[in-house]
Amino acid sequence: MDTTPESYLDLFPLEAIVYLTPDSENVLEDIDPDKVYVLGGLVDESIHKELTLRRAREQCLQTARLPIREYMVKAPNARNYHSETLAINQVFDVLSTYYETRSWPAALRAGVSSGKGYVLPDTAEQ
Repeated sequence: MDTTPESYLDLFPLEAIVYLTPDSENVLEDIDPDKVYVLGGLVDESIHKELTLRRAREQCLQTARLPIREYMVKAPNARNYHSETLAINQVFDVLSTYYETRSWPAALRAGVSSGKGYVLPDTAEQ
């Protein structure tokens, strides 16, 4: 991994950038090695709802979300809490595992903690 103080907007063509946000209407179906994926970071999802989506739209960037709804189910829990917003390290774990396995269930199992209120269907009854 390389780090730089430069903006991704200055380093890559806009058409190559995909901003990952849980509020996108576009589902990330596969990782394209010719694309650059931006992982945004937020502290409080309730206060900053759709901030990353607005930021991406302002910058005229493509957006996508992880396929949590497509592969996982809401697990019953005492707080009735379900969130698709993940920490940056969780998103990175999901993407890394998917890239290695080409399996969304394996990737989501690796990165989405049960505390988010989502589980894979095969573990929903456990």
